[in-house]
Amino acid sequence: MIKIAMFNNKGGVGKTTLTCNLASHFAKNHNKRVLVIDCDPQCNATQLIMGLDFAADLYWENSGQSKYSTISDVLQPIEDGDANIASNITPIPFNQNRFHVSLVAGNPKLSIIEDKLSEAWTQLLSGDLGGIRKSNWNSSLSNLIKDDYDIVFYDLGPSLGSINRSVLIGCDYFVTPMGSDIFSILGVRNIASWLDSWIGFYENGIALCEKQLPGRIEAYNVPSHLNIKNGYLGYTIQQYITKTRDGVRRPTKAYEDIIQVVPIEVYNSLKNYSPQTITQMDLKLGDVPHLYSLIPLGQSSASPILDLTGADGLVGPQYKQLEQYKELINNIANSMLSNLGKIS
Repeated sequence: MIKIAMFNNKGGVGKTTLTCNLASHFAKNHNKRVLVIDCDPQCNATQLIMGLDFAADLYWENSGQSKYSTISDVLQPIEDGDANIASNITPIPFNQNRFHVSLVAGNPKLSIIEDKLSEAWTQLLSGDLGGIRKSNWNSSLSNLIKDDYDIVFYDLGPSLGSINRSVLIGCDYFVTPMGSDIFSILGVRNIASWLDSWIGFYENGIALCEKQLPGRIEAYNVPSHLNIKNGYLGYTIQQYITKTRDGVRRPTKAYEDIIQVVPIEVYNSLKNYSPQTITQMDLKLGDVPHLYSLIPLGQSSASPILDLTGADGLVGPQYKQLEQYKELINNIANSMLSNLGKIS
């Protein structure tokens, strides 16, 4: 089972749309058993995959009474003071949505547990086994579901806090969707500094625990080595809106200048987290065009953009945009698979 986190320290870059459509592509075109875990308290992936009516019912009408698990249900024991996660996890099955992916729904209550995870991190730093286990909740979750799925995508918010840190501890790889702006570049720089600061502390905490309690860590499947140390798969760039004149695209110099420096900026920031077998050129997974009205159409239909039809309201030039997006998603997926092959 491959676990991929999708995040950047910059919002508004089309991360959730890309994540959900990539997940759907792998499920339908590569015949993979795909799970999406919505770890963003804004729950955008849940709303996109299941639709607004489902979300309203889940979070409002039947709050806390759904037969399906949310991410807060998974972490409820930790919120209650335990070091375990819930063992009876029921994702929304793939046949309940048009994306054809299973889903652990997000929950706005996830923000509440951030203090618990911050406290657990402080305990981890001193080698405390309980703090280590709580911080490794995603490793525990992975162990529970490893035989059920081929790929797990985590949709993360832009925070560099304890929630995202704990997700990454249990992930194999990460991808950074970016915009064509300086704040996306600054976001990648922030990620590099953030990873640099806490990965070493994690390893020191593990070593302290092993010294204090020899052999105890192994009983809880806690990783001493973090896969994400060599798990950077690459980035995408969301294109900016351009003006056209006589049918010809008119680039904006300021944006084009930023796009030109993205490859070297990303490489310089995150090359230490990318395997040596992946080159600077390999890290660019693809350019994501601005989708204009296709995004709200997909949202209102609770459908992958890839599967929109006339029955969903697709009209005129949108068909051409759709075909271009299908080709783009296919290329990004193939680039990811190529990089995964070079790692293994």
